[in-house]
Amino acid sequence: MTPLISSSAVASSSRVNRLGSVSLVLEIGNFRITSVRAGSYWWDGGTFFGVVPKTLWAKTQPPDEQNLIEAGFNCFVVENDERRILIETGGGVRHDERARARMRTPAPVRIREAISAHGFEPETIDTVINTHLHWDHVGGNTVDEGGRAVASMPNARYFAQRGELDHARERHPRDSVSYREVNYEPLLEAGQMQLIDGDSEVLPGLQLTVTPGHNRSMMVVTLKSGEDTWCHFADLVQFAVNVTPTWVSGFDLYPLEAIDNKTRLLTQAAAEGWWCSFGHEPVTSFAQVESKDGKWRTINNRT
Repeated sequence: MTPLISSSAVASSSRVNRLGSVSLVLEIGNFRITSVRAGSYWWDGGTFFGVVPKTLWAKTQPPDEQNLIEAGFNCFVVENDERRILIETGGGVRHDERARARMRTPAPVRIREAISAHGFEPETIDTVINTHLHWDHVGGNTVDEGGRAVASMPNARYFAQRGELDHARERHPRDSVSYREVNYEPLLEAGQMQLIDGDSEVLPGLQLTVTPGHNRSMMVVTLKSGEDTWCHFADLVQFAVNVTPTWVSGFDLYPLEAIDNKTRLLTQAAAEGWWCSFGHEPVTSFAQVESKDGKWRTINNRT
């Protein structure tokens, strides 16, 4: 399937921001989406690609001598004339010296500094969407001030799935290391995090859809405006190369559901010409997808 909407149907632009990197902006109808990469980290490539042979994934994600590959902390600011919404807050800075050395993040990027570099001040963010509560997506939710953890976006309401919080609090040995209470409990105590049950429309056109696979309650974010659609797949599709539906992560708790949901959503994305973004892709911010002769790939990549 090739996209029904041409790449020229959606405007995009770029500029160098105050961190010296490129601010890439995608226009979807009446909305502007700015890609904010809050740094990156290095992790074992095999864990990201599960049973996919290294000889295949290494062609696009070349590992170092320790088998580590780069993974981006990908966040997005979605805005129109009335609202400014931050999707994800990155990995944060609460990492001890050993963790920073292991992940090659000697100076982690603070989400406040990252969005400010792109022209957005933390006080202007009115909503934060947490697709799920893993540390590498919500690590910037809070900051330490006056001996306590407070919201990094002081005027925002944070959204997360109730089922995801329930699972985080279970502390299951399979994935308890992925959850850090400091990233969400202070927000709940302060009344700044709103728990939602199932699918939800945050504002007209911006849909949060529970999509099991990576875990039970992760959400995919879809923005529809006019004739255009953008979808942030979060960790359902972590890298651009993972658009092949069977390329699922070793982290996924429900790999068969991940394959089914990827097949369904990516087929629709290819048929309707959606613009897509991915949870940890370190280079491509936006792309469309194509399926031809059983082969999947991204096209019209915006980097």
